[in-house]
Amino acid sequence: MASTSELACIYSALILHDDEVSVTEDKINALIKAANVSIEPFWPSLFAKALANISIGSLISSVGAGGGAPVAGGGAPAAGGGTAAPAAPAEEKKKEEEKKEESEESDEDMGFGLFD
Repeated sequence: MASTSELACIYSALILHDDEVSVTEDKINALIKAANVSIEPFWPSLFAKALANISIGSLISSVGAGGGAPVAGGGAPAAGGGTAAPAAPAEEKKKEEEKKEESEESDEDMGFGLFD
């Protein structure tokens, strides 16, 4: 869990971003002092340097994104694809089975197995 010092800097940076003001060490310190919060002195400079070249708006909008991994399974067709949707899971199962078979065959091709 974040400490009080970290939270004070985070909230200060968010307030500055919301007011469309650049995030600097002095401005973070001013907001924290106005809120009457005592923090370790290194936090404002750490946050100011960390956020100097980063768009806070993009950080906020990508909080739940979780990374660049593709979502499993595709979307259903928009219209006229009533029969295609049930076939898709069957095709995926066939592909998975083929991959499993290929991996098993590749082990056999080496000429040895785990229990030989």
